[in-house]
Amino acid sequence: MSLSIVKTVLPGGVVQISPRGEIDVDTAYEVKEAVAEVLAKGRPARIELNMRLVTFIDSVGISAMVAGFQTAGVSGVKLVVTEPSRFVHRQLWVTGLLGLFGAPEPYFAGANAAEAKTTGV
Repeated sequence: MSLSIVKTVLPGGVVQISPRGEIDVDTAYEVKEAVAEVLAKGRPARIELNMRLVTFIDSVGISAMVAGFQTAGVSGVKLVVTEPSRFVHRQLWVTGLLGLFGAPEPYFAGANAAEAKTTGV
């Protein structure tokens, strides 16, 4: 499977990078390049790596995320992970890197819809 990446500017100068698919030895460089491209265009308040649509990540993908974190840090920009899929969350937890990326809770599809029904929102 391939990887696609969407970059979005959010309010407050936050840039969201949203990969979709598998991050592995063949595609990990795309994550590093996406972070580098964002930093080349300016200095956002924060970079959010939204991992909700990532179905698989291997050690090379994790390494690319760490490299992106370090590259952003050198530029004075904080990189955090948001909405990790359960697979990504597990990989970050097993490797001891969950805290490095802001200790995000795993994303559960349909959780927001169920919460809205319960709270009446």
